[in-house]
Amino acid sequence: MTDRKPVMLCIASYEKGQAFLRTAAAKGCSVVLLTAERLRDGNWPRDALYEMHTMSDEASPAEVLRRVQYLARHLHIDRVVPLDEFDLEAAALVREELRLPGMGQTTTRNFRDKLAMRFAAQRAGLLVPPFSPVLNYDDLRVFLENTRGPWLLKPRTSASAVGIRVIQTAGELWRNLEELGEEQTKFLLECFIPGEVYHVDSICWSRNLLAQAVHRYGTPPMSLMHKGGVFTTQTVARSSMEARDLRAADAKLLPALGMVSGVTHSEFIRSESGNLYFLETAARVGGAFIAELIEFSTGVNPWMEWARIEVAMLRGEDYHLTNLREQYAGSVICLAKQEAPDLSAYHDPEVVFRIKQKHHAGLIVLSPSADRVRDLVGSYQHRFERDFCTSLPAPDKPTS
Repeated sequence: MTDRKPVMLCIASYEKGQAFLRTAAAKGCSVVLLTAERLRDGNWPRDALYEMHTMSDEASPAEVLRRVQYLARHLHIDRVVPLDEFDLEAAALVREELRLPGMGQTTTRNFRDKLAMRFAAQRAGLLVPPFSPVLNYDDLRVFLENTRGPWLLKPRTSASAVGIRVIQTAGELWRNLEELGEEQTKFLLECFIPGEVYHVDSICWSRNLLAQAVHRYGTPPMSLMHKGGVFTTQTVARSSMEARDLRAADAKLLPALGMVSGVTHSEFIRSESGNLYFLETAARVGGAFIAELIEFSTGVNPWMEWARIEVAMLRGEDYHLTNLREQYAGSVICLAKQEAPDLSAYHDPEVVFRIKQKHHAGLIVLSPSADRVRDLVGSYQHRFERDFCTSLPAPDKPTS
């Protein structure tokens, strides 16, 4: 045995996870960051990093593996952590090749591949929107004949609503598949189900759910991606039936996907008929300042807790979560016409956080009352539309 610090390699294709890096370093790890070349000068906590290395901006999992194998010539890597959803596959490949503990390639597919996660959710007894793999054309024809449009042609391994195509007719589907060519098998076809969209952000330890934060989006993310507008989300009343149903669905889902220890971000939709359907999940912290939202309402930052979990697993120690607060929070965010939007007119005492990001307006409100948060979020959403909101064409690939 040596007394060296354990080395935790963090892979980040996007600029995020600063709180994770700081916490892992504070807990005694030598934190090594491998990030995209374009992020070399990003806002990283350099004082918390033992080393920092870069990879090409479009590095494939195989290319990431080769980069890590080179780094392993002088680093004794003990644990690998992907900070973004798009790094999960690379991290799994590295773990398999270097024989490191953590989520392997098979389990990772459940958290990256929308087709895999749907089959797993069905086996767990959850409702999912009717879907079909894009593989056998006869099966697709039967699916189209037996379901009602519109349909969604979804990339199996993208995130959020990026790359989704809305399909109105069978003819439109075949034209899209011809355009996609050999890439078409990387998609699935799914019935569009209108309704309210929720996200459940969870902290898991040794197959036990220690915390579940339930929130409801305002405008569904897919509509925002394609039409623009103001993003909102807010805590669901904890004693409500919808919160209980969502916690129960999440508790059935995660074991079926193979989650052992870590953090998750899962999305569900309540249809207009009242049925609850699983949409997608990810083994990561939610984006769009959801971590800050949860920290204000519960007192727990998911990035920091994820780091604590990884360190505990690395050292073979137990992990405990502190007592959670039970307040209510909501966020309002949009792409802004102004480079530095002036939020001084939003001065209610419940405003606890203002987002400082170029061409973005955003804030978080906090209250002991779910009703007060709902009223503020609704009012601010309309004011943001008037004061700040602009839009860009929906991207084909993730941009952050």
